[in-house]
Amino acid sequence: MSAVTVRNLPEATHRALKLRAAQHGRSTEAEIRLILENAVVPKIGLGTALMAIGQQLGDIDLDFPRDKRPVEPASFE
Repeated sequence: MSAVTVRNLPEATHRALKLRAAQHGRSTEAEIRLILENAVVPKIGLGTALMAIGQQLGDIDLDFPRDKRPVEPASFE
């Protein structure tokens, strides 16, 4: 594992990081790690992943119209 030192971090930013970490039940260091990971790790959704697979398999184009109706909440009664 690598270590990184951040110099000249404003005190207000440090306090905000500590507060955010406490709100999430993590250490400040763990919170900073999570923030950095989320900032640099690409996020792709299921649709994007499926589209990439389709393109790798020969640019399959499935043109399904998107259902724009609002989602009904589940009822567990």
